Amino acid sequence: MTSSASPILDRSNVTISSATGPGTQAIVFLHGLGGDQHDWRLIAPAFENHYQVILLDLIGAGQSDLSAYQSTTSHSTLDGHATDLLGVLSALALHDVVFVGHSVAAMIGVIAAVREPQRFAKMVLISPSPRFVNEKGYAGGFEQKDINELLAAMEADYNGWAHGFPPVMAGQQDSPELAMALTNSFVRTNPEIARHFARVTFFSDTRAELGFLTIPTLIVQSAHDVIAPLAVGHYINEQLADSRMVVIETNGHLPHLSAPQQTLSAMDHFLHHETML
Repeated sequence: MTSSASPILDRSNVTISSATGPGTQAIVFLHGLGGDQHDWRLIAPAFENHYQVILLDLIGAGQSDLSAYQSTTSHSTLDGHATDLLGVLSALALHDVVFVGHSVAAMIGVIAAVREPQRFAKMVLISPSPRFVNEKGYAGGFEQKDINELLAAMEADYNGWAHGFPPVMAGQQDSPELAMALTNSFVRTNPEIARHFARVTFFSDTRAELGFLTIPTLIVQSAHDVIAPLAVGHYINEQLADSRMVVIETNGHLPHLSAPQQTLSAMDHFLHHETML
């Protein structure tokens, strides 16, 4: 690893584990709002025998370099986060990777793959959403006033919001452990950055990018998700040139945490057993 690559990797708190022999394919995991690379603890280890497993934190999250978060410039849109992702792949000289992204990070991956498709071999989008706000002819899951109220709650009392929103994301009334883990993750996040990134996330609209994505893609969708409803998954599946969708019978926005074995099964079939049409 060159010295010029190290600052880029350090900035995103990149960790690498796994098989590293000649020709070993990389699989890259990127978390969503309020999370960090620890979100993949139930999924990533299953790939370590056959892939170079790359975990990283979005700039502004986890153990990334918080001083690198530029709210008024590079990180004012999702494009800046896509640039960060591509910077990591470039620093590691990676091509033909399997990308796994959750929620808004799924769309960050889409943006990156449209810009530099040679970097990607397959995409796994978990609970993705290209637009959260409803409009005529599109059901994103939220009305504008819902988003405004959510952001106002974050602004007025971040700690209170950080304890109230995770159970909605988890959707697991019978699994308080998951809701508590999410709460702790949100509480650890810098409130100013969290507020800004939430605004960027919930006001983003990446629908136009979908028509340019040519990478084979798996959409993993929870059956009961108020953040990214089934209609959103079906919309993405219809817009992509080469995609398939698997619905996991679970509640909430995080099937990789609430139903890891089912999620792994869907990924395994897509990555290793599916005959591409």
